[in-house]
Amino acid sequence: MTHWRVKLSLLLNYFVFAILLNSVGTVILQVQNNYGVSSSSASVLEAFKDLTIALVSFLVASYITRIGYKRAMLFALALVTLACLLMPQVPAFWTTKLLFAATGASFALIKVSVYATIGLITNDSNQHASFMNFLESFFMIGVLSGYFLFSAFVDDTNPQSTAWLSVYYVLAGIAIIAFILLLSTPINERSVRHEDTKSLVDDLADMFRLAITPVVLVFILSAFVYVLMEQGIMSWLPTFNNKILHLPTSLSIEMASILAASTASGRFLAGVLLGKISWYWLLMICLVVSAGLVLLALPLAASVDGRAVTGWGDAPIAAFIFPLIGLFIAPIYPAINSAILSSLPLRQHGPMAGLIVIFSALGGTTGSIITGHVFETYGGQTAFYFSLVPIVLLLILITAFSRMQKKTGHEVNHTAGLGGH
Repeated sequence: MTHWRVKLSLLLNYFVFAILLNSVGTVILQVQNNYGVSSSSASVLEAFKDLTIALVSFLVASYITRIGYKRAMLFALALVTLACLLMPQVPAFWTTKLLFAATGASFALIKVSVYATIGLITNDSNQHASFMNFLESFFMIGVLSGYFLFSAFVDDTNPQSTAWLSVYYVLAGIAIIAFILLLSTPINERSVRHEDTKSLVDDLADMFRLAITPVVLVFILSAFVYVLMEQGIMSWLPTFNNKILHLPTSLSIEMASILAASTASGRFLAGVLLGKISWYWLLMICLVVSAGLVLLALPLAASVDGRAVTGWGDAPIAAFIFPLIGLFIAPIYPAINSAILSSLPLRQHGPMAGLIVIFSALGGTTGSIITGHVFETYGGQTAFYFSLVPIVLLLILITAFSRMQKKTGHEVNHTAGLGGH
C-alpha cells in the first residue's frame, strides 16, 4: 500500500507551521517598529510560542492515541486559521502574543501527531531516518518561503506601517488547504489506538518513566541544547542584520532566508550521507565546522562600516557567511530524533514525540530570551558568540548519547515500556 497521500498531508501540515513558527524573528523586528516594544519585551514572543508548545505537549502526548492523530491535526489547523484571520483585524502586541500562543498549542498537536504517524508509514529504521530528514528539510523550505513571503508585505518607506499584517490572510488560506487535504486523507491508526481504561495521570506517569530512562534523558538534554542554539540564532538573525549589519528591514528579513536555505540543504544532504557515514561522526564534523564559522563570520561583522545597503549585491560578506552555519547544524536534530524513535516500539512513539516537543520548546524559549537579553545589554555580536557554548555542550552530550544508545538501545524497548513494571 502506498502512503503518498499521507506523506503529502504531513509535509503540507509541517510547511504551514514552519512559516508561522519561524516568523517569530521577523515579527520580533516588526513589533519593535510598529508597537515600540524593547528587544527584551519582544523576546517574550518566543515564550508565548514555545511554552504553549511544551504545556500542550505535556498534556496530550500520552493521551493523543485516544484522541487520534488525524483528529488532533485537524483541530490544530482550524485553530491556527482563526488566529491568522484575527491578526490583521486587531493589530496590537497582545494579538501577536495570542497568535503565537495559538500557533504553539496547534504545533504541539501537529508535531506529536506527525512524528508518531511516521512510524505507521515506514517499514524500518532506514526508511524512518530518511523520511524524518526529508520532512525536516521540507520544514526548512517552509521557513525559507516565509522570509520572502513576509518581506513582500513589508513597507521599507514606512517602518510604522501595519500593511505586513495582510500576510496572515495568505497563511490562513494555506492552512485551509492543508485542512481539506488532511480531511480527505485516510490514516490507519488501529495499530496504536488505545483500547484500555488507563487514566490521564497513568499516561503521564508512563511518559515520565520513559523520560528518566538514562539514554532518553541524555537525548532530551541534547535536543534542548540544540534548539536553544538554533532558535537563538534564527529568531534574532533579522534583528542582527538590521541593527548590526545596517541592512534595510525587508532585506534583513530576506537575507535571514540564507539560514533557512542552508539548513534545508544540510538536512537534504544528511539524508544522503547518513546511508554512507555514521550519524555520530557526521554530527561531530558538523559541530566543529559550525564553531569555525562563528569565529570567522563575527569578526567580519565587526568591520562593517555602516554604509548604505540597497540590495543583496552590496550587502556585507558577513550577511552571507554567518547564516551558512545552518548547513552544518542542520543534520543534528533529525538525526538524534530518528535515533531515539527508531529504537522504541510504535506505542511509545507518541509519548517520545511529546518529550521531544516539550524539551525542544523549552530550549527554543530559553535560547531566544537569553539571546534577546544579551543582544540588548551587550550587543548583537556578543549574543551570537554565545552560540559557541551550546556547540561545545553538544559535542559532549551527543558523544554520551551515542555511546549509551549502542549499549542500551536494545534494552529501551523492554525497560521503558508503556505501563512500566
